[in-house]
Amino acid sequence: MGTVLDSVGKVIAAYLSKEVPGYEPFTPSDPEHLRGVIEPGDVLLVEGNNRISGIIKYLTQSTWSHAALYVGPIEGAEEPDGEPHVLIEANIGEGVTSAPLSKYFPYHTRVCRPVGLSYEDRTTVCRYAINRIGFGYDTKNIIDLMRFLFPLPIPQRWRRRMIAIGSGDPTKIICSALIAQAFDAVRYPILPKITKAGSRAARREILHIRDSSLYMPRDFDISPYFEVVKPTIVHGFDYTALHWADKQKPLEEVAGSFGVFPETFGAPPLVPEAADEEAPAEVAAGQMMREAAAEMTATFSEHFVLLNELATYRARRCAQEVAA
Repeated sequence: MGTVLDSVGKVIAAYLSKEVPGYEPFTPSDPEHLRGVIEPGDVLLVEGNNRISGIIKYLTQSTWSHAALYVGPIEGAEEPDGEPHVLIEANIGEGVTSAPLSKYFPYHTRVCRPVGLSYEDRTTVCRYAINRIGFGYDTKNIIDLMRFLFPLPIPQRWRRRMIAIGSGDPTKIICSALIAQAFDAVRYPILPKITKAGSRAARREILHIRDSSLYMPRDFDISPYFEVVKPTIVHGFDYTALHWADKQKPLEEVAGSFGVFPETFGAPPLVPEAADEEAPAEVAAGQMMREAAAEMTATFSEHFVLLNELATYRARRCAQEVAA
C-alpha cells in the first residue's frame, strides 16, 4: 500500500511542480542589489508560478508561495558554472535541497530578516537547515493536495488547518516547516500564539510556539519579529537618476532657469539689488521722479504736435473740396 501511495504521490508532485506558462513578475528581483544585501539567516520569500504555488496563494491569501533560507556558500555545493549554492529549501517531490541565489532572479521576491538574532544563534539556524539536506519529502502528504485540484469554496477560518492535514508528518513545502523548525531550535519567534494569564492587577503574556506544520511563507512577511529588507533602497535611492522610457529628461536650460517671475516679462528680481551708499535715498527718489516727469512731458508734446498736423490737414482738404 505504501508503494502505491508513493507512486501516486510522485505523479501528483510532477503535475503540481509544472510551471504555468505566461508568468511575468511585475517587479522581478534586481540581481546585483539582492546579492549585496542578503545575509545568512535571512528568509527569501518567492512568488512562484507553478500549479502548487497557485494553491498555496489561494489558501494563504498572500503573494508568497515559497520560502527559502539563505545560509551563505555551502561547501561542496555549486552549479556547473561555479556559482555556489547559498539557499536551503524544501521542494515538493524532491525534499530538502540547496540552490543558488540566481534560481530566483526571474521571480518577485522579498527578504525578511530576523531582528536582533545573535551571530551564534544565526549560525545555529543555518547549520540546522544545512544538516537536513537530503531529507525526503513525505509523499503521502501529496495525496492530501488532490482535494485542492478541484475549485471548491473554503471558509477563511479553515484554510490554515487544511494545510496541516496529512499523514502525521509536517507538510514542509507548503507551511515552511523546515525554516520554522530551524528558528525554533534557538527559540526565535515567528508568529507565536499569545495568551494572557494572571489577575487583572498583574497580567503577563505567555508565548506558545506554534506547531511547525501550521506555518506558511507569508508568516515571515507579517511577523513583528522579522524586518522586510528592500534591496533597491537599503543603501539609498535617488529617483532623479532614473531614466523613464516614455519621458525625456527636461533640458538643462529649462530645468535650471525656472523662476516664479521670468525676467522676459520685466519682473523685478527675486533678490534686491545692492543700495547705492554714495547717494542719499531722497536724492535718488527725486531724480527718478524728475526723469519720469520729463518723459511724460516729451510724450505729451509729441502727441500735441500730431493733433495740430491732423487739424491742418483736414482744413486743407475741406478748402480743396469747396474750390472744386
